[in-house]
Formats: sequence, structure tokens, C-alpha cells
Amino acid sequence: MTDPHNPDGVRLQKVMASAGVASRRASEELIAAGRVSVDGTVVRELGTRVDPATAVIHVDGSRIQLDDSLLTLALNKPRGVVSTMDDPEGRPSLQEYVAGRAERLFHVGRLDTDSEGLLLLTNDGELGHRLTHPSYEVPKRYLVTVSGRMQNSLAARMEKGVELEDGPVKPTRVTIKDTAPDATLVEVELHEGRNRIVRRMFDEVGHPVTQLVRTRIGSIVLGDLRPGRTRVIAGNELGALMASVGL
Repeated sequence: MTDPHNPDGVRLQKVMASAGVASRRASEELIAAGRVSVDGTVVRELGTRVDPATAVIHVDGSRIQLDDSLLTLALNKPRGVVSTMDDPEGRPSLQEYVAGRAERLFHVGRLDTDSEGLLLLTNDGELGHRLTHPSYEVPKRYLVTVSGRMQNSLAARMEKGVELEDGPVKPTRVTIKDTAPDATLVEVELHEGRNRIVRRMFDEVGHPVTQLVRTRIGSIVLGDLRPGRTRVIAGNELGALMASVGL
């Protein structure tokens, strides 16, 4: 077991407080309770000093982001906006929602122009890479309105897999939330992000999508974020997202 103490560093509780985890006193209580690790080693000594530039600190298994130059935002992308930071055709793009920020942000994954809902924007390259890489199987959840009255038996069959031209897709969950004579509201969760995968899946089973809203990416939920608005992902929420992809 390596000793995470760096005599030239900053007191651990001060680093935690500066990162917005908790007050310095509350951070001391977390340390004393054995809920904090530094570089993989649980720390209980209140005198421990660390280098904020290199230390990897976790609280209850969630990583603390110590680099204040890194920024991650949640955006509720409106329908009609293209998932690019700049569109040569002059269509509404993501840039207008972050135009006042100094950070050079990029979008994590995409939503097609006709879809809306949760999209993440970040300048953290490693986090963005892991969130989109298939090996990390980050779950995504959608609330979808489809044409026609869909049966529960079809939802159950879809969970066993739907064959598409570029290979099968197997959603984690397909749940009918509400029905009308000519439409059905369905919640879908899946781990992959092939182009227009949700729309193509429902086309294949005969229920074309009329509205699609992404409501969750990993541990991040859309919640009551209004269309066209952003919010900063930070603190425990960011830590949980980072931990979910092994950071």
C-alpha cells in the first residue's frame, strides 16, 4: 500500500472543500470515517497533504474533479437544432447555447435534428471518450411517442432484440407508459448509440417515432431542465458520472 501523503502538498480537507465536496469541517468528518481515498488508498489521517495537480481523490467511490479548467454541462437540446458546434448550412447549432463561455466545449455523442433532450457538452477529453466508447456501455434512456397502439407483448419481444440492417439491437428495457388509440408513449433504455438507432428500431417493428426525448445519460438525468437551457455538472453528480466510466 502506497502512502498518499505529500509533505509539500495541500491539506486533504482543504482540497476537498475547494472542490465543492463539503465544508472543511464536514470533509474532515468524511476523512475520519474512512470514506475518502487518495490514489487508491483509504485515508483517515487529517494531516494528510496531497498535490491537487496529480492526486486522484474519491469520496464514497465517486471521484472529485480537481481541475477547475474542466467543465461539463447538461443541455436540453431543442428539436430542430443540429448536434454540431458549427453548421456550414447555417442551421441552429449547439454553439449558440454556450456562446458566452470561454471554454472550448464539444458534444458527447449526438441527437438527430428531430430529436430533443439531454446532451452533454464538455472539454474533458478523457471523460467524453469514455462516455461514448462502446466498451463502457453507458446506458441512455429515452421517452418516445410512436404511431399506433403498441402491445406489451411487442415490448417484451423488443427486449430480446430487434434485427436491423447493420446488426441487431437489444434494448435493456422497453416499457409502455401510456397508450391512446393512435399513439403509444414508450420508455426505452439501451447501451449503444448507433445513428438513429431508436427510430430505426421502432420503424422495424411497425411503430414509427413521432417524438423522441432523451431523458438520461448514465447517472445524469434531464430532470426539469427547460429546452435550450444548460446546467453545470459538478460535485457528487460529476463524481458519480466519472466513477461510472472508471475515472
